[in-house]
This record gives sequence, structure tokens and C-alpha cells, in this order.
Amino acid sequence: METEILKKLEEQQVQINLIYLSVEKTRKYFQWTMIITLALFVLPLIGLFFAIPSFLAQYSQIQTLGL
Repeated sequence: METEILKKLEEQQVQINLIYLSVEKTRKYFQWTMIITLALFVLPLIGLFFAIPSFLAQYSQIQTLGL
């Protein structure tokens, strides 16, 4: 009886370790997905932060020329 319980506990420990590894892989996948998503959103936003004033300056310069 005791050996059966010990065997089942060992089997459960192996399964728990496999589940843990799977969860860690999934967590890392989601983490990198979030990092890449933020980078692809924030970097263009920073670019627009510099591009819009430049565009507005050129647009106002065209307006002063009367074109």
C-alpha cells in the first residue's frame, strides 16, 4: 500500500514538473509577444512625435508662400 502511494506521488511530481515547464514556456512566449507589440507601437509613436512638428513646419511654410 505504501509503495503504491509513493509511486503515485512520484508520478504526480513528474507531471507537475512537466506542467511547470509548459507554463514557463507559455509565459515567456506571452512576455516576448508583449514586448514586441509594445515596441511596434511605441517606436512609431516616438517617430510621429518628431515627424508631426516637422510636417507642420513645412506645411506652414507652404502656406506663407501662398501656394
